Amino acid sequence: MKRACAISRPWWKNALPNQPGRSGLPVDKNSIILIGMPGSGKSTVGIILAKLTGRDLLDTDILIQLEEGRSLQEIVDNEGHLALRKIEQRVLLGIDHERHVISTGGSAVYSEAAMNHLKSLGPLVFLDVALPILQQRIRNFDTRGLAKRPDQTLEDLFEERRALYEKHADVTINGNSLNQEEMAEAIAAALG
Repeated sequence: MKRACAISRPWWKNALPNQPGRSGLPVDKNSIILIGMPGSGKSTVGIILAKLTGRDLLDTDILIQLEEGRSLQEIVDNEGHLALRKIEQRVLLGIDHERHVISTGGSAVYSEAAMNHLKSLGPLVFLDVALPILQQRIRNFDTRGLAKRPDQTLEDLFEERRALYEKHADVTINGNSLNQEEMAEAIAAALG
């Protein structure tokens, strides 16, 4: 059963519950987990959403860097993209926070175990942004610390990950015509 809400804001049509019965989350203790491509706005939207909902923010890219004592790019440069994915999975599986907005790295969706664990903490919200917009936002693709193959383009990464984001998302926010504040408001409204 899909949850029906009367919302007067025009951006409401951008929030789509993906799975029946899940759009009514979160309850008080649940976290809200943001997933999506690099450049989709997860970190900035996470900050705004945390303030809007009275939750603390946990950015897993920052958590990885703090735990490892080095940047994501240093991990990729020294150990490769698969090492970063393995570290990311370990960090994600160690998260046990209630009432947080959790902004994940774009490659979090490669770990089925991590996605299942995060779903146990609260709804997964996919910030869906079109490839041309991501291309405008990401100017430093090769030095951003992405868990990608050396020969992989942004287009390749987009195509590879999109199905994974859609598979795991409880709610999808179409962010093509929204600024970060509107995206945060759409998430809060969708999860009401």
